[in-house]
Amino acid sequence: MGTPTFALATLEGLIEAGLPLVGVFTQPDRPKGRGNRLTPPPVKELAQSHGIPVFQPERLRRPEAVEQLRQLAPDLIVVVAYGQILPQQVLDIPRYGCINVHASLLPRHRGAAPINKAIIDGDPMTGVTTMRMDAGLDTGAMLVKHSLPIQPNETAGELHDRLALLGREAMQETLARLCMGTLSPEPQNDALATYAPMLKKEDGQINWQLPAQQLHNLVRGLDPWPGAYSELQGEMLKINDSRMAEGQGEPGTVLAADAAGVLVACGQGALRLRQLQLPGRKRLPAGEFLRGCPLPVGTRLGEMAD
Repeated sequence: MGTPTFALATLEGLIEAGLPLVGVFTQPDRPKGRGNRLTPPPVKELAQSHGIPVFQPERLRRPEAVEQLRQLAPDLIVVVAYGQILPQQVLDIPRYGCINVHASLLPRHRGAAPINKAIIDGDPMTGVTTMRMDAGLDTGAMLVKHSLPIQPNETAGELHDRLALLGREAMQETLARLCMGTLSPEPQNDALATYAPMLKKEDGQINWQLPAQQLHNLVRGLDPWPGAYSELQGEMLKINDSRMAEGQGEPGTVLAADAAGVLVACGQGALRLRQLQLPGRKRLPAGEFLRGCPLPVGTRLGEMAD
């Protein structure tokens, strides 16, 4: 069970291992792009290319979906970013249970956006955890953990790709140990749990009073979606790439602007904005952006026009 690109590496690993996959459950096709054309999830396309039966129930908890799953009689269900909560009647079907790949070092960052939250919170390390699923939100007993360091300028999109491959490795180890009988589930310590709720566009609004490091983490933690932004003369200015820099001044004030970037004062230190984007326009490197939209020294970001 899985839906987006994050789930592809794990599914590829199961296929390459020669495991008998009786079916793939994924989200229904959704309208996408300007033409609102129905587009299949990445996991569906991969499954179909290997001749694996695909099931796309609108709601997994509906009786007909549960019965469909019962008829397949799986020994084990592997879940990676499926996008629906598995009800208890589904969790009870496979004799070896349901094993999930979660993109954090549980119990830290339970929830829908663990990759983004690890960067936004300034975590030096993250990773993936496989767990035996229960009825809670990412609360099941932990099975295998693989970790990696977060790079200083790494974006959520870049970290996503590295963790997807790490998830494949963690699931391969989990299944090997399951077959050998050496898995030892470890209960999570709820007292250490943190949450990473689903992101909203408004989460990207920049408060220039905050320290530059905190804002740098926000910019890269929200790239590619939903993106960090500020206001420029009443318009939304998206900021897609940043670097820590020396500088001081009134928070939100442009201190310098050239091909290297737009230097903006923060509550502590300064941030160099290297890629910017206005509504309806392309994301542009700072030098190109400034040719069409100059930002003189002293320009204030974060202020709406009267």
